[in-house]
Amino acid sequence: MRGVLTALILVVAASIPLAGSPAGTFARGARVNRIAGLPSISVCPAVPAGEARCLAQVGTPLTPTKAPIGLSPTRFKAVYQFPTSPSAGAGQTIAVVDAFDDPTAESDLGVFDGQFGLPPCTTANGCFSKVDATGGNHYPKKSGNWALEMSLDVQWAHAIAPGANILLVEAQTNRNADMYAAEDYARTHAQYVSNSWVTNEYSGERNDDVHFVQPGTSFFAGSGDSGLPPVYPSASPYIISVGGTVLHFDRSGNFIDETGWHFGGGGCSRYETANPAQAGFSGYAQVHCNGKRATPDVALDAAPTRSSGVAVYDGTKYQGYAGWWWVGGTSASTPEWAARSADAGIVVDASAVYSSTITYRDITKGNNGAPCLVGYDLCSGRGSWIGDTP
Repeated sequence: MRGVLTALILVVAASIPLAGSPAGTFARGARVNRIAGLPSISVCPAVPAGEARCLAQVGTPLTPTKAPIGLSPTRFKAVYQFPTSPSAGAGQTIAVVDAFDDPTAESDLGVFDGQFGLPPCTTANGCFSKVDATGGNHYPKKSGNWALEMSLDVQWAHAIAPGANILLVEAQTNRNADMYAAEDYARTHAQYVSNSWVTNEYSGERNDDVHFVQPGTSFFAGSGDSGLPPVYPSASPYIISVGGTVLHFDRSGNFIDETGWHFGGGGCSRYETANPAQAGFSGYAQVHCNGKRATPDVALDAAPTRSSGVAVYDGTKYQGYAGWWWVGGTSASTPEWAARSADAGIVVDASAVYSSTITYRDITKGNNGAPCLVGYDLCSGRGSWIGDTP
């Protein structure tokens, strides 16, 4: 029976083309994960050194649907007891940094908002804005891969903080230098900056930490979707590294438990030193990073499984299709953490994360190459933010 199921999975996966590849094949560098016996696909394929890739993961079905699938904002917020006010996050700006152009980002957000009864967020009402890395409107070339990532980031930042303004900053390309240029614009025009992209750690990364420093601005980055070791910019001590979890429900749809996601990123940095707040935290010693930066700091739902994937609408074709997708990855948990921080209206830095400012659900089950432990770990950090205060 196992052999039959495996064969069926392979047939389904092989029938879905990736962008830029012939029908029936996977793009070079694409990763197919097996989650709960079913495949998920990394939206952005592997890239060479010096370039970034997005972190979105598409779960089964590997083609979109006409109606939403995956978690709705209402159900998601119920699991975490997040604020439900339509004005949550008012007065704050959340910047989303991604590469290339998503020409339908605003209209896609409109479809998402209409479906789930969220307040409209448009250019006309001042809630949504899209700029290039200089703040202008000379947008880069379109990318179907990154457009799906942007749909996820923008829609779920708005879902969690519907009263906040959303600023989408599009880097000219996915080269690291272009990503940092976009980051530089975002950090001076928003209180919260979400980064759902990664590059491998490199020896000179400490020189680039400057792009993630701005008084009064909170920075967030996905910890990755490949388990250990850590990735950059998540490894920067100036960023809140956001890991991934899996939500579990009973047959009646009642929330049961939250565990660490097997593919969630984490680990001890090769080059970065732990910031004082992390190094002084009581649970840091048990992860044996010996003074090095440990990731993630925190976590939220990320797995593109039948219980955890979130609903995303994308009108820019990915793999030749447009519609509702079932999406996950730490690219989901990252804008959600940024948005929840905007709800609180506080600076969320290492000092806040490793203090008693935030209430956590400690994730003690699961493994991403490192076990989830009591208190702090390389699987889920301190855990998931729960509650509607602060």
